[in-house]
Amino acid sequence: MSSTIVMINLFGAVALLLFGLAQVKDGMTRAFGVKLRSGLALGTRGPVRSFLAGFVATVALQSSTATALMIASFVERNLVRARMAQIVLLGANVGTAVTAWLVATGIESISPLLILLGVVVHKAGASSARQGLGSALVGIGLMLLSLHLLGLATEPMRQSPALAAFLTLLDGAWPAALAFSTVLAIVSSSSLAIVVLILSLSAMGILSPALTVILVLGANLGGAVPPVIATLGAPASARRVTIGNLLVRAIGCLVALPFAAQIAEGLALLPVPAAKLPVDVHLAFNIVVALVLWPFSGLLSRLMERLVPEEKAADTGPKYLDDAALSNPVVALSGATREVLRVGDLIESMLIRAMRAFDGNDLGPLKDIGALESQVDGLQQAVKLYLSRLGRQGITGENAARSIVIIDYAINLEHVGDIIEKGLQEQVRKKIANGLKFSEDGYRELCNLFNLTIENLRIAQTIFVTRDADLARQLMEVKVDVRRMEKESSERHLARLRDGRLDSLQTSSLHLDMLRDLKRITAHLVSVAYPILDESGLLSESRLRSAE
Repeated sequence: MSSTIVMINLFGAVALLLFGLAQVKDGMTRAFGVKLRSGLALGTRGPVRSFLAGFVATVALQSSTATALMIASFVERNLVRARMAQIVLLGANVGTAVTAWLVATGIESISPLLILLGVVVHKAGASSARQGLGSALVGIGLMLLSLHLLGLATEPMRQSPALAAFLTLLDGAWPAALAFSTVLAIVSSSSLAIVVLILSLSAMGILSPALTVILVLGANLGGAVPPVIATLGAPASARRVTIGNLLVRAIGCLVALPFAAQIAEGLALLPVPAAKLPVDVHLAFNIVVALVLWPFSGLLSRLMERLVPEEKAADTGPKYLDDAALSNPVVALSGATREVLRVGDLIESMLIRAMRAFDGNDLGPLKDIGALESQVDGLQQAVKLYLSRLGRQGITGENAARSIVIIDYAINLEHVGDIIEKGLQEQVRKKIANGLKFSEDGYRELCNLFNLTIENLRIAQTIFVTRDADLARQLMEVKVDVRRMEKESSERHLARLRDGRLDSLQTSSLHLDMLRDLKRITAHLVSVAYPILDESGLLSESRLRSAE
């Protein structure tokens, strides 16, 4: 077989593996994206839970990069503490290593069954969640199939003089071998894909044990680079998380590099197949790094704060309301839209701070809510004045309608800010100051409603920009769910009061007030869906049932 055909087969198998990984990630995000994000956010209240949250999210998404970007965004929004985020990524690293180990167990023979099952689930699924699950099953099947194809593609390489010379060169230059696999992992954006490729080469017996260890170390190092690249433009708090993870892997690789031969010899003594050395090294490396560096996660977070200092605080005034654009209504409306999105981001930050204070019994996160609300008020007023000036120039038709939608959404966001500052903030402050404790059920209900409210805000932001009718319908349906949740929670709370539970008696008015305010926030957010549904003919004039 010619070298050209061998390389085409090899690259095709790797491409199929990457495509399968992407299918799993996209499918699981569609099926369980909200639950994964919520679980990742709520699962960081302690070191052990943080580690498990990172592990589970990575196994589900088949991507430590996706987990790293999610947790970095949570740190950016002050939803997760920096130290817990570093522990989450230790769990994510172990998660991707366990995935590689499972892929290498020889179950590729079931790949046709998984693909068939995935297609059936996807075609039969009426909901987005089932279709996503079907896509994920197809992706897993493709991953296993690619492993089989990689074995076939690499088999002719056993007799290749050129490859033997190249590997001999790498075997004599460990730093070059480390750099080589690091670059491969960066280019593919997947340490898992490179470890599987190394597994295929190792199974052919063309890699020495020491070189196998070095190449796996490089794959680990390269796998930490894509999240760093993806967060280069993010705030300092997000960049600290991904750079810290890269530093952790770099330290592990530098320490392990001189002992590659001894590591290979040590693993050879274990009762595991020699052909599985790459995945065994991958798993052992990440477990050891997690165990050794876990106690130093706080020190690492403080070091990152010094290495990546905060940027100078941005101006709190309008950024996108350009007076010169008033002569072009489309450009002016675009700027106003971007400004109102900033208002929504501020509201999200306020909600997250209130939830963190409630969840952690910590008044600290509340200290910035007043300043954020003042900024919301200022930006909302600036948008209204700007669009009123645009209106005086005689805009009509679609532009006039869009202007009204922007103003209406900005006003509703300002009302949400008032509810958070004057309602939720004071209720949380009262809970903390008086040392009040909710019942376990009541506490969980409020936490779930907090998270759902934040997710509803993100959906509303998306609808505001995209004007997607399906998302608008979904948000309207969520409003009904929130109303039902609020009613059921109130009924359960009153039942606990009737049972004479002391914790419910102490927090009765507080519980009901928080339920009411979170429901009011959702009602304001849902307003962004009304114009879109009205244009689509999906909105009735009255919710009253016919008397017939």
